[in-house]
Amino acid sequence: QVQLVESGGGLVQAGGSLTLSCVASGRTFSAYSMGWFRQAPGKEREFVSAIGWIGGSTSYADSVKGRFTISRDNAKNTVYLQMNSLKPEDTAVYYCAAGPSRFVLTTYTQYQHWGQGTQVTVSS
Repeated sequence: QVQLVESGGGLVQAGGSLTLSCVASGRTFSAYSMGWFRQAPGKEREFVSAIGWIGGSTSYADSVKGRFTISRDNAKNTVYLQMNSLKPEDTAVYYCAAGPSRFVLTTYTQYQHWGQGTQVTVSS
């Protein structure tokens, strides 16, 4: 079992930046592909970004490409999401997820473990 705890959310003005962190505990963190998803009110949960277990492979949703950067520190059991040039449409609850694969996972159903989420609100 893997437990995930996100932090770093908050209120920021459009154009600002935030860095989300997700700390994992439990099984070997480095054996998991890690991802970030988000869910806005009234909308389905959507893929944001993912990183493979070594960290060399990443994937981004088109809506965040060039603005968000995912990274991981296996020594700290932590995955990060650096978010720059934030827009009001980025407002959502952001969830960290872990899936037992060495490949980059981009689909909701591929992930087995989820955090509780952290709220990101971008004001215009």
